[in-house]
Amino acid sequence: MTQTAAASNGKIFLVGLGPGNEENMTSRARAAIAQSDTVIGYTTYIKLVADLVDGKEVIRKGMTEELDRCHEALARARAGKTVALVSSGDSGVYGMAGPTYEVLLETGWKPGDGVDVEVVPGSSAINSCAALVGAPLTHDACTISLSDLLTPWPTIMRRLQAAARADFVVALYNPKSGRRTQQIVEAQRIFLQYRKPDTPVALVKSAYRRRQNIEMSTLDKMAECDIGMLTTVIIGNSNTFVREGLMVTPRGYANKYTTAVGSDAVREGEQSGRSLSMGLIGWKAIARQWLIDNPQKNLRDGAQHFDMPIGDLLGAVALRHDTQTCPWQSVQVSSDSHDQALDIAVSWGKLRAVIRQDSGAIAELLFSQPVFTRKGEWLNLVTEQFHLHLHWARANSLWIAAKDGHIHGLYCVDAHGNLLCSFLACEDVPFDAAALGSRLALQAMPTEYDSDDEAGSDE
Repeated sequence: MTQTAAASNGKIFLVGLGPGNEENMTSRARAAIAQSDTVIGYTTYIKLVADLVDGKEVIRKGMTEELDRCHEALARARAGKTVALVSSGDSGVYGMAGPTYEVLLETGWKPGDGVDVEVVPGSSAINSCAALVGAPLTHDACTISLSDLLTPWPTIMRRLQAAARADFVVALYNPKSGRRTQQIVEAQRIFLQYRKPDTPVALVKSAYRRRQNIEMSTLDKMAECDIGMLTTVIIGNSNTFVREGLMVTPRGYANKYTTAVGSDAVREGEQSGRSLSMGLIGWKAIARQWLIDNPQKNLRDGAQHFDMPIGDLLGAVALRHDTQTCPWQSVQVSSDSHDQALDIAVSWGKLRAVIRQDSGAIAELLFSQPVFTRKGEWLNLVTEQFHLHLHWARANSLWIAAKDGHIHGLYCVDAHGNLLCSFLACEDVPFDAAALGSRLALQAMPTEYDSDDEAGSDE
């Protein structure tokens, strides 16, 4: 639908009410409602501001009628009215701001084009519920809604897996309803794949409202708690603890300071106001030192130890002035030299191809001087003993790695840094970076530097 008539100077306030009690509502939210001719919202939210809407047109809508609320607000604003479209929490967090802008933009509306729109922020459930249980959000956190009314479950599942593996503190919204009872159980199952069973969990129902209820639990027990649509479930990360009834996630000061007071308590090897020794740059030096200290370990072992993709570890040992003492070294092959890199690998004589699957299966194939052929996106190696077909289009980068001055192998890595396959040399082949550079285009490695040289704050 295209907007044809000139719009009046009406206005839509997209108001976040916060947790629901007036004390935690912003003064701007109260002022926006006071300025409005019409207040539109879900019936429960209208009840939260009943004392602020006397004398105003009030339009109550039920659950799942979000788009109706948007259209009602737009119609009245076009008629010159000032409208408060209210949401609990923050209107931009699972609230009415998104669908309202979608409806407006579909009609051809533009900012400054007749109907004014103002988003009035509020405190989302993740903030209000966290305040009631301590300080669980002091480090990286995210929100995930378990409602599959509008979002496919496979999408929700991938987000749960990613957040759980990445060790985020996670606030689960819409965890359970009368008809949706298994989503929270599935979320628990996924998190238990990555978190300890005794990970602290806080369940807060109706924060700051009349029927407020707070329950502290653990990951393995949380699904047994009283959970409904008005509950927010906060799952701690690997460092979150509960003490004296308070759920706390450390910010990380203990990684740098012996105590949380001042620069005189900085741990050995750390600098106040600078990145950690395990920061973006420093972790590479620590990874190299780990390989020095563990000569019996290989690159895959190192990647598992640091829980990093092997592509990042290959980057950590990439040939630089400070990698000379590390037994492992590598060079990255430029994308236009991938075929030449395969030819060089063939010249190493007997090779051992190692293919690893996500399931943990490992295939190892021995062959001498193979002939690789390309067919579309696939790299093929056919011998009398086996057929090897690699989806070569997924090979984002190739690395030639060496240990103790001898070629170790050619590593094929995907766009996520994960190993697709490796072709390992079975014979002693000297590693000569200059000779490789004369035959291949090698990727230049960025200079390592401390990005906090000019910064002074850890906050």
